[in-house]
Parts: sequence; C-alpha cells; structure tokens
Amino acid sequence: MILDGKACSERRLEILREAIDESGLNPHLATVIVGSDTASQMYVRMKHRACEKVHIGSVGIELPADVTLDRVLGSIRQLNEDADIDGILVQLPLPAHIHSEQVIRSVRTDKDVDGFHPYNLGLLLSGSPKFSPCTPKGIMTLLAENRIDVAGKHAVVVGRSIEVGRPMAALLTNADATVTICHSKTRNLPDETRRADILVSSVGKAHFITADMVKVGAVVIDVGINELNGKLAGDVDFAAVQGIASAITPVPGGVGPMTIAALMENTFLAAKLRTCDTVW
Repeated sequence: MILDGKACSERRLEILREAIDESGLNPHLATVIVGSDTASQMYVRMKHRACEKVHIGSVGIELPADVTLDRVLGSIRQLNEDADIDGILVQLPLPAHIHSEQVIRSVRTDKDVDGFHPYNLGLLLSGSPKFSPCTPKGIMTLLAENRIDVAGKHAVVVGRSIEVGRPMAALLTNADATVTICHSKTRNLPDETRRADILVSSVGKAHFITADMVKVGAVVIDVGINELNGKLAGDVDFAAVQGIASAITPVPGGVGPMTIAALMENTFLAAKLRTCDTVW
C-alpha cells in the first residue's frame, strides 16, 4: 500500500477550511525566513499557499543571510506582541551564525505552532501535548487515516533530531508503541531496523535504508528529502523496499504534504486556544 500523503493532506485541509469558516475565527500565521536558501523559500511558499486554501491569514518576514541575532529576535518579539498573529514559524535551518536554540526559545509558547519550544516538547514528553512538531504529527495522522494501529507494535525511528526523531518517538510511545531510537552511534543498525513493525527514517541521506534493512510486512515512513542524480529521493530505496513493506510513503507526495496540513491544524488550534483556554 502506498501511503498517499498528498491525498490525505487535501482531505484534512478541506475539513479544516470548513471548521475555520464555521468557527468565526480569523487565524493568522507568521513565517520568518533568514537568507535565500532555495529549498527553504520553496517550503515557505508552500505553507503560505496552504494558508490561502484553508482561509488562514499569513504574513512573511524575510531577513538577509547576514542578519544579526538581535534583529532576528527583535522580529520575533514584534510577532509575539502582535495580537493579530496566532502562530509563528521560524523556517529552519538558520545560518550558522544564528543560535537556533535561542531563536526557538524566543517564540511565545502559545504561538509556537512548530512545537519546538522546550515547554511544548516537555508537554509532549509528559503525554499531554499541545503543539506537536508538524512532521511527526502529520505522520501519526497519516497512519491513523490509513487505519494502521501502532499500539503494541515495535517502532524504530532512525534519527534523533528535535524536529523529527525525538518527537516522533514520543508520539509513538504515547500511542502505546514500543520504540527504539537509532542514530549515528547505533551499533549494527540493520539488525535494529529489521526488527521494526514500523520504520521511520529521518537521516537525510538518499537511499540510506536498503531492502536488507527492512522486515517483510513492515510499515515504512520516509521523512527524507534528498537530491540524487538531479531528482528528489527519500532516505529509503523506494523501488527496492516497496515489494517488502506492507505500506510505504513515497517521496515526494508522502510525509511532506502531511507536515503542512499539521501546521495548518496547529495554527487553528492556537487561534482557538487564544480565544478559549478550555479548548485544550
């Protein structure tokens, strides 16, 4: 089974648009991008287009690559204080001279629709998330929409980033999966991945996951977006693994659209929480 994130995302966005229209709220998302990285600019444009689809207002703050940390923090401070802004997204990665963790911590926790602030990550780890990071949240939605139950399953997450790996493991744990996190220091990695009923890869290396690393019948979630021979490629060797897995996400068209759908849902949630705290 191909886990079609594009189709699932479109369904979720349609439902969300109707909910926003019926709510009487006017959610707004602000994006902050530093520099002119082509991929980052493309991702931000996609997010603004999604905002238009679901009737979320959006504004974009574009800062030069050589901007100072103080200016970045000042821009976020203004958005924190802007009563019209419900959610703030800082597009990552940031230039090397910008302290990413300090920037993430500067976003108000009730506007942190990316879910990266330590406060929101703490809520996630405690089992009571408010804003879950968008990629792991989107993956969980994709699994649920395809009636893939994770309870009691052995899930292996390859990659331990704050953006994907660690929150992915937390969400799977909260859903009653037994979770193993693997990373660059893991010994005998193929032995670990072959034990997975659900395998999630977010290492950022094209075709890193090969057929011999996947158990027959496993559900394979490919978070990677890499370039290989001038084309987009995931972490998983799709052609080789497709015949082994029971379900697999394609690249593109798998996890990416679900990430954007989750961002829109988080932004609407932020608007609802700012209006009525009893929503959460």
